[in-house]
Amino acid sequence: MTARWPFQSRLPSLRQMALTCLALVSLLFGSMAWAHSSSNSYLTLSMTSQQLTLRADFHVRDLDLIFDLDRDRDGQVTWAETQARSAELSAWLVQGISLSASDQRCTLGQADLQASQHADGIYLSALWTPLCPGASGPLDETRFTLGYDLIFSQDNLHRGLLKVDFPHFQSSALLSPERPEVQVSASDSKPLQVFGRYVVEGVWHIWIGIDHIAFLLSLLVLAPLLPSRQRVVNWQAVTHARPVVMDVLAVVTAFTVAHSITLGLTITGWIKPPADLVEPAIALSVVLAALNNLLGFSAVKRWRLAFVFGLVHGFGFASVLLDLGLPASGLVAALGGFNLGVELGQLAIVGVFFPLAWALRQTRFYRWVVVAGGSMAIVVLGLFWTAQRVGWLG
Repeated sequence: MTARWPFQSRLPSLRQMALTCLALVSLLFGSMAWAHSSSNSYLTLSMTSQQLTLRADFHVRDLDLIFDLDRDRDGQVTWAETQARSAELSAWLVQGISLSASDQRCTLGQADLQASQHADGIYLSALWTPLCPGASGPLDETRFTLGYDLIFSQDNLHRGLLKVDFPHFQSSALLSPERPEVQVSASDSKPLQVFGRYVVEGVWHIWIGIDHIAFLLSLLVLAPLLPSRQRVVNWQAVTHARPVVMDVLAVVTAFTVAHSITLGLTITGWIKPPADLVEPAIALSVVLAALNNLLGFSAVKRWRLAFVFGLVHGFGFASVLLDLGLPASGLVAALGGFNLGVELGQLAIVGVFFPLAWALRQTRFYRWVVVAGGSMAIVVLGLFWTAQRVGWLG
């Protein structure tokens, strides 16, 4: 009789898991490439000495997607290459940005194009001094409507971050393919309006933050399984919902408390973490959370991981808020609204994931494909993000 090694009976499952992992990695890498092609433009509507100005800043890398600015094909877009296409750029800007005052369209006129340096590279800055016939009264009491429809067709995750800086009120908004137009006026600076607007921004940010979603799901996949000293793929399904709900609540609560701490401390200026460390640290947290799933019984308590790395994710949330430009007059309302929006976004994700996980918890598919295969795929994805954000991949 031919002897059989103990692991031979497991070979089909291992092969199946390997193939599934490859498929998951391919899908996630496709999503990753899509997610990380996204970018932001920065728009500022301001007023000094009763003179209205509108400024828009675009990364030259994004402009290269449309205008093919890198003529010498050296992989770098210079200001000289950008300036050589100034006429085309000016025409493109005017057809994609509009401003109205009291429902009457403003004339933007010729843009003053300059180069500006941001933390992530060279930007094209366009400056206008609009003429608005509808702004017959004080400008800071006029309702303005700003329309923005640039780069969305090349990158559907591109966002326009608008900051309004008038003498008697400050505001901000996020423009997207779903919301390409926004209205701003002094009435928008009331605390309730500020709170509601930032709730929406918080929900949207968590939904488009694939790294935050991957981290959260990594902490939740083991909740429907009963820990034992066996390998994770052999853990039994939990029979009662209550311990699973408590486990999920512990993870979500720990993450909420942690990111609320660092979000508040950063926004109020108590802590200023280096921006070039925060994003790689968030990507690394995704890797460690997924690896923790594969350690089985010796894994760190997931709510503890949620708290420790939630502190890091809070710095990432803060950078988004700072980019949006928090209104000084409504700081508490904006901070509270954004934080609530993040929680609502998280709960929506949990609300979709939990019923599916509960229904599949007794299947080999859940243990091998979702838990083991999914965790391995997220490790690979997180490592890619980490390498990308520290600059190893250019």
